[in-house]
Amino acid sequence: MPAAAIVLAAYLLGSLPFAVVISRAFGLADPRSFGSGNPGATNVLRSGNKLAALLTLLGDAAKGWIAVAAAAAWAPETIAWVAVAVFCGHVFSVFLRFRGGKGVATAAGVLLGLSPWLGLITIATWLAVAAATRYSSLAALCATLAAATGGALLLGRSDAIAAVWLISALVLWRHKANVANLLAGRESRIGQKR
Repeated sequence: MPAAAIVLAAYLLGSLPFAVVISRAFGLADPRSFGSGNPGATNVLRSGNKLAALLTLLGDAAKGWIAVAAAAAWAPETIAWVAVAVFCGHVFSVFLRFRGGKGVATAAGVLLGLSPWLGLITIATWLAVAAATRYSSLAALCATLAAATGGALLLGRSDAIAAVWLISALVLWRHKANVANLLAGRESRIGQKR
C-alpha cells in the first residue's frame, strides 16, 4: 500500500467523531450544542452520562493507538506521518466540516502506540493533575508538556520526536481558550455543567 494511502487512511480513522456517534446512540444531545461545544469526552461527560463519556474517551484513544500500531507493524517508515495524520483527523475531522475535538485522548492513543512508557507517563500526568485540580484542560496542558519532554527522552527516532512535538503544539493551540478561562477563573471543572 502506498505511503500516501496509509496516511490518508489514518486521517480518515482519526476523523471518526466518537463523541457525536456515541451521543446519538445514547439519545443524548449533540455534544457540539452545549458546554464547550467540543466533540470530546469531557464535553460528553457534561451531558451527565458517564458511560457515554467513557466510551467516547476509549474510542478516541483507540483510533490513535490502532493507526500507529498498524503503521508500526506493516509500514514503520510511515509511523510519524500516521501519528500526525490520525491526530489531525480528530482535530480537523472531515466528517464535522474540519471542526473536531481538542485531541487529548487521540494523542494519548498515539503516544501509547509510539511508546507504551511515554503513553503511560503522559496519562499518569493527566490523571494526577486532574485529580488534584479537577480541571481537564489544565491536566491536558501539563500532560502535553510531559509528552513533549518525554518524547525527546524516550523515542529514538527523530521523525517520531518531531511528530510528538507537532501534536503537542496542536494540543496547546487547541486549548488557547481554556488557558484564557483558567487565567480569568472561568474554566469549568470536570463534571461541571455550563
